[in-house]
Amino acid sequence: MEFTRSHKVSRLIQKDLSEIFLSESKIHFKGLLITVTHVFISKDFSVAKVYLSLFPTKKKDSFLKKINQRKKNIKIILAQKTRRQLRKMPELFFHIDNSLDHYEEVDSLLK
Repeated sequence: MEFTRSHKVSRLIQKDLSEIFLSESKIHFKGLLITVTHVFISKDFSVAKVYLSLFPTKKKDSFLKKINQRKKNIKIILAQKTRRQLRKMPELFFHIDNSLDHYEEVDSLLK
């Protein structure tokens, strides 16, 4: 039962963050495509690790820094979107998802 609840909350946060980043990218992150690839939530629902795929791939660290600077505003918007589904908003920690880069590297080596 606990896995089901945490999985549902992770999917809810992933969906809503995707919508938030879509609207935020038009204003604050021009020219950046942000995809929420995974959300892992702790057992007590207090921490959410959010993995992002960023395109273009150059300057990922600087874009991640900009996203972390806007983390408070993103969390407020997320709390407004999920206020009927979640009692407590987890603390968000953003990480870069390098799985696509790894996949491209392996693919180029195999060719």
